[in-house]
Amino acid sequence: MAENEKYHLSPERQLTDAEKKLIWKKPTTHQVSEEERRISNEIKRNWNRGEMKIANILLEGDAGSGKTQLAKALSANFGLPYTKVTCFADMDKSDIIGAILPVISSERLEKMDPAEQTVWKALYESDGFQSISEILLDALGISQEQAALKMKQLLKRAAENTDGEAIEYRFYPSEIVRAYQKGYLLEIQEPNVIRDAAVLLALNSALELDGSINLPTEIIRRHPDFIAVITTNRSYAGTRPLNEALRDRVQHTEKMDLPTKEIMIERVMAKTGFQDGKMLGILADMIMVLDRTARANAIKGVAGMRSFFYWADAIAGGASAKESLYHKVIYKITTDSEEIKLLEEALKNHGLFASLEEAEIELKKNENLTTP
Repeated sequence: MAENEKYHLSPERQLTDAEKKLIWKKPTTHQVSEEERRISNEIKRNWNRGEMKIANILLEGDAGSGKTQLAKALSANFGLPYTKVTCFADMDKSDIIGAILPVISSERLEKMDPAEQTVWKALYESDGFQSISEILLDALGISQEQAALKMKQLLKRAAENTDGEAIEYRFYPSEIVRAYQKGYLLEIQEPNVIRDAAVLLALNSALELDGSINLPTEIIRRHPDFIAVITTNRSYAGTRPLNEALRDRVQHTEKMDLPTKEIMIERVMAKTGFQDGKMLGILADMIMVLDRTARANAIKGVAGMRSFFYWADAIAGGASAKESLYHKVIYKITTDSEEIKLLEEALKNHGLFASLEEAEIELKKNENLTTP
């Protein structure tokens, strides 16, 4: 059996061509983490053990600690189509199960303004792999909250302006329902921001291993291959502790922190091609000090792997290491002057500004030596 197939959960299952395209393909730069190995082994080992089956995973940790990358890697390992839903504070039940929408005639569509026409056409032409709010988001380039509000306004207007004709309605299932019914790996991002208890209740019942979802048109059962990967950030403003009932439905949890310094450097080398170990070691130290300092001083932003990738890449492209520190890392954490001073003091006290300057001089010297 090929290495990339050893974790496949249903090798006999026939996927459509569209579903095969949804299985994540690991890039050559992908580094397999301990968390990925552990989860893959646990799920494969328990897959056919009835009540011991593991199909709801929680990845909880810092922004940039690799939660979404890990969820996608599990799609590749298990041979399951990957899809996601990003939760937001004002989600309602239609965002969990879907919505009943009017089918508007082409004559009525032509009378609408261009933005509304764009939305309805996008909905009717949707290939079924996106939720309604995602379609709105793409079609109009607006935020998720704005998309939800826009959808409610469009529905109200469509119901009011019928021109006396009979309206036909069609049920559009949510992305959660599609994944649940078809047996995909679904990443549920940030459910801890949801405010409405009824929405959380609907989500909780969908995560029961032997559960079902009551739709306006039918009752659907959970597909045996459906896996839910819940990803939450510990340190974002607006997040609450994860709902206890939701947490209780999880069979495996990973605490996602910044990886070790060695792994951080390894990942950046693989992703950016920048191979200066000394410089990368200092950058990693600075990221870790900034991360600790931000937490200790209740600064809301995060210094993580994403910042490390972009900072190292900027330096590899010829940017000043100290100048790009602000644009790629510090200003991403905060732009408050007092908080920036605290972060700078921490780096100074660890002697990291001096080390960075020294490493940059050495880097420039090496570049000059290798330049013909």
